[in-house]
Amino acid sequence: MEKIVLDGKNLTLDQIYEVVYHGAIVELSEEAMKRAEKAKQVLYRMVDSETPVYGTNRGVGWNKDRKVYTEYFDQYNKNLLRSHSLCVPPYCTEEEVRAIMLIRLNTALYGCAGLSRDVLERYRDFLNKRIHPLVPRRSSVGEADLAVNAMIGMSIIGENDVLYQGQPTDSRKAMENEGMKPLVLGPKDGLGIVSSNSQAAAMAALLLREVKELTDNSNLIYCIGLEGLNGQIQQLDGSVTEAKGFPEQTECAQECLHMLEGSYLFDGTEGKALQDPLSFRDSAFINGAVLECVKLLEMSLNQHLNHSDDNPCVLPDEERVSVSCNFEPLNLALKAEMLNIALNHISKGACHRILKLADPSFTGLPRFLSPDGGKTVIGYSTIQKTFTSLDTENRALANPSSMDFFALSGYIEDHASNAVLILEKSFKIVDNLRYILGMELMHAAQAVDLRGNYKLGKCTGKAFEEYRKIVPFLDKDRKLSVDIQASYEAVKSNKLLKASGCCNSVPRQ
Repeated sequence: MEKIVLDGKNLTLDQIYEVVYHGAIVELSEEAMKRAEKAKQVLYRMVDSETPVYGTNRGVGWNKDRKVYTEYFDQYNKNLLRSHSLCVPPYCTEEEVRAIMLIRLNTALYGCAGLSRDVLERYRDFLNKRIHPLVPRRSSVGEADLAVNAMIGMSIIGENDVLYQGQPTDSRKAMENEGMKPLVLGPKDGLGIVSSNSQAAAMAALLLREVKELTDNSNLIYCIGLEGLNGQIQQLDGSVTEAKGFPEQTECAQECLHMLEGSYLFDGTEGKALQDPLSFRDSAFINGAVLECVKLLEMSLNQHLNHSDDNPCVLPDEERVSVSCNFEPLNLALKAEMLNIALNHISKGACHRILKLADPSFTGLPRFLSPDGGKTVIGYSTIQKTFTSLDTENRALANPSSMDFFALSGYIEDHASNAVLILEKSFKIVDNLRYILGMELMHAAQAVDLRGNYKLGKCTGKAFEEYRKIVPFLDKDRKLSVDIQASYEAVKSNKLLKASGCCNSVPRQ
């Protein structure tokens, strides 16, 4: 099994996915551990000299004026975890919890957190032994994900249940079974555990993977729809897209041409409109714009993954501790909001393509793609209510949330980003899009069958054949909820992408 060595400075998204989805073993760089120990020694010297340090020998938030005495460090830090454990359901998935722990561990190894060696090693051991704290997801206002991290810390000290060997288990029993004991906490360990945006970063990391896969699915389904429409492909020409010069848009257009290679669409313009509706002409450009937003979010996330987001910031080489606002994740939040808006353009474009595929004036095919022209089979008519209602929901979910906050903790904490809420909405948009793209696929495949020209592209043809094993041709009216769900699952599982053999975001069959 692959091993991932964390050093606080070089964690990649691919490594996160290896740990989260494939259980790669995590090891800690000795050099990074030495940096962490050096930071801890700075804190001990501050404590010994009675220098006030936030969250160490002084309280946090409005209680920053309260002194914490040395003999009560363990009790205070555990009380900090207990008092911050206040999340509400639904629960984080195992994948989310693994990503949260991994990212917090790596940012702490950057060397500015001051976490004890025992705490760092416990994060590692929980990952490697697959001990996953049971943590409700909601609570963060996006200025360090305090409550979720506190619940993970509660599992580390033996006071919160975990998922272990597939079963909810008392964390003390799980640790005892693996030869571990609940930890004794030292100065700043409590704050070091909770004061991190690792939940938002984890959600962003997992979201990026899903959006890349979704965009590839969108490109593939769009291409099948083009074949159902007998549409133009001139807009995908490399010379044309390069004249505009946006690389992600050119990339999507080239991917579509690759998927369509060998299709009858290259054989001429007979029966084609001079220009197709913008929802068809624009699709690769819309998806390219989404990928540009993905790239921007990924840039900010990579910066976050390999630096400190701690307050206070321990500077071991300068032997001092400084107040900081390194916990501010607005860079991530704003780019995630931009991505949510971009995803809505995929949503709107797909809905318009579906409406056009059901309209004889655009396709020359029967209304609602009825196999008998509507004599006895209604076809895809009322389904329009379903996908447009999901699009409306997506529009509401894209409304910005980063400006919605209160002044808390005695009016001291008077800014927030709501990063976690924004990313929660991102996942909902993505999941709604899987349904919408699934319904676009239903229409695209039906149009291909009704047109009767099966000279399809080398990738679209394989995907079409695979899809027809899942959802058969609509030869008579039936309960379409079954087809919608099956099409959704085909998109979510990337089954058609794998069968097509033409996309980079998923493994090939």
